[in-house]
Amino acid sequence: MESPWRLRLCLSHGLVCRQFSVMTASHDSLVVLYGATAGANGAKLGSDERELVLVVWQVVDLHNKKVGEVHRVLVKADSPELSEQCKEEIGVSPEELAEAEPLDRVLVQFNQVVSSELKALGRSSYCLCTDGQLLVRQVLHPEASKKNLVLPDCFSSFYDLQKEFHKCCPNAASVKELSISSMAEYLELSTDSTVNGFGAVEVTTMGEIILSLISEPCNYEFKNFETVNYKFETGPCSKAEGVDGETVIRARGLPWQSSDQDIARFFKGLNIAKGGVALCLNSQGRRNGEALVRFINPEHRDLALERHKHHMGSRYIEVYKATGEEFLKIAGGTSNEVAQFLSKENQVIIRMRGLPFTATADDVLGFFGNECPVTGGKEGLLFVKYPDGRPTGDAFVLFACEEFAQNALKKHKEILGKRYIELFRSTAAEVQQVLNRYMSTPLISTLPAPLIPVLPQPFIATGNTRDCIRLRGLPYTASIEDILEFMGEFTIDIKPHGVHMVLNQQGRPSGDAFIQMKSADRAFLVAQKCHKKTMKDRYVEVFQCSGDEMSYVLMGGTLNRSGLSPPPCKLPCLSPPTYPTFSPGTAVIPAEAALYQPQALLAPARTAQPAPPAVAYYPAQATATQLYMNYTTYYPSPPVSPTTVGYFAAPQAAMAAAASSATHAVLPQPGALVRMQGLPYNIATKDILSFFQGYQYAPDDYSGLIQMNDQARSMFQAPKEWVCL
Repeated sequence: MESPWRLRLCLSHGLVCRQFSVMTASHDSLVVLYGATAGANGAKLGSDERELVLVVWQVVDLHNKKVGEVHRVLVKADSPELSEQCKEEIGVSPEELAEAEPLDRVLVQFNQVVSSELKALGRSSYCLCTDGQLLVRQVLHPEASKKNLVLPDCFSSFYDLQKEFHKCCPNAASVKELSISSMAEYLELSTDSTVNGFGAVEVTTMGEIILSLISEPCNYEFKNFETVNYKFETGPCSKAEGVDGETVIRARGLPWQSSDQDIARFFKGLNIAKGGVALCLNSQGRRNGEALVRFINPEHRDLALERHKHHMGSRYIEVYKATGEEFLKIAGGTSNEVAQFLSKENQVIIRMRGLPFTATADDVLGFFGNECPVTGGKEGLLFVKYPDGRPTGDAFVLFACEEFAQNALKKHKEILGKRYIELFRSTAAEVQQVLNRYMSTPLISTLPAPLIPVLPQPFIATGNTRDCIRLRGLPYTASIEDILEFMGEFTIDIKPHGVHMVLNQQGRPSGDAFIQMKSADRAFLVAQKCHKKTMKDRYVEVFQCSGDEMSYVLMGGTLNRSGLSPPPCKLPCLSPPTYPTFSPGTAVIPAEAALYQPQALLAPARTAQPAPPAVAYYPAQATATQLYMNYTTYYPSPPVSPTTVGYFAAPQAAMAAAASSATHAVLPQPGALVRMQGLPYNIATKDILSFFQGYQYAPDDYSGLIQMNDQARSMFQAPKEWVCL
């Protein structure tokens, strides 16, 4: 008589039984594999980067429906520390682990034992079978990658017993809810009481489950196994391509010199889509330590999220969800020239930066020489140009193998012509980004709309009076309300619009804020009472400072115990427009601030420009939060060589110094302020006017041209500059 579970299975899953009625397994045998780490196990296996300390396996003969001997081997870990869960479940001490073999020798032992048993059974092929994805994808492959071990080929494919069980018994439970015990309970299997030891019981039960699935009445066939990609494949991505938003993550905190292969190695064990690594660039075309990674399916994306704060070298990497639109914005392209360049697959891409504008393809080929030949000669070169055909000094080069690429990188900062050339490993996504950036650049840059209105003068702190305080170490989630609560009784001493949040160069909270108090005495008292007071489980440092010091930091400088450091960039940046704005009112505009209109610079020649509309920055009646919230700023990125003409809202001191050498006010009429950098030292006024021929500039007496004097130049950190009105 049939057992109850078999009768229930036949009645409820008759279609399933008929579907797998013929057993023609693609492998002769399965090797059931189970493991544990020195940290978390179970559903969190591999999430804490702890090393493998236990491996258990058993051979299952699918043809004869028999199981072999259970092998249980300890693995020596580099770190002897064991979690309480590990000590309790495995029952092993650090002393026992210290006497065990390291992972590389255990893998050799595993291969030898399995091969010997298969030979005795007369079998030739086998595939691993694990309880879920975690052991292979989140433990074995990442750990082997960090230790520079090459896993045997058998670890590149495996069966997920949970998925196979769900295919055979879809009504049992969802895949995520399945476990070894629940599968055995559904099949009404009893545990072998003669088996002892953590891991051995699990492996024995898994073997019995497999034999039950391949036997009558189901005759299930194991044929669709999981695979682990050996190498990340590069390739182009089109903007017209559809990208599932549930397959993309954002990795943050990457070393600036990391390549797509380094990122793929960090996610070793998970399958990244072809061309699925896009390194993000900042506004100057340099990598900003972030990357978008696209996986083959949402399951692998979810496993990638479990590697949040895992380490790449000595740096921990943050991993967050991202969208398909974000990935296409970075990696997608429409240029046929780029598509043709990237059509040569499995090539190593090197980026050249700093090329002479007169450099030709022959010059580049000669620079690399015979020791690192370029793939396809001139066809393996892609020069980056502006829309009008002018060279940018950047180029991308293809090499057929890693050896040629390494030889090429040894030429980093060697001389071509009269310039040294920078060389970096690059990616297909970076090629797209750089080309998209330059091809979308107008011939003469246009003025952007103001990010936020110009700040009202009454709310800008100045002077040496130490009536301000600086908060350092704020939680990144801290809001204005949190700061007001933190200040407590001293909230009434804050000036209106006196809270200044500081953002970093990515537009995220930096953990700093400045607050203007009504007097220096109150600022001193706040610094004494609130220093190292707790906000959201973090202590916050509170320092007294002056208005000049606060303004200097908000312009991009730094304030520390050794004093003030100048702003690291010439472009003070204000917060993005997603932050709160207020209803229009009467504008209050300081004379020292540089104004510009949100219209394009390329206005018709000699055409009068309309005056800018009145804008307001704060309402007459505001809520309690708005009363104290002034604006947010972020520190600019480090100094770089700008790729286009720059525009800026000039700092007060610099514009005052520039104005002191001119006979007219800085802005005699509504207009735009343009800053020119990199001018020859012998430049004259007529050369500037000739450069802007055909466009409208300041009045005909040319007083709109202001040469920066020494005082202003020290603020802007530039050798010789002009301001054009």
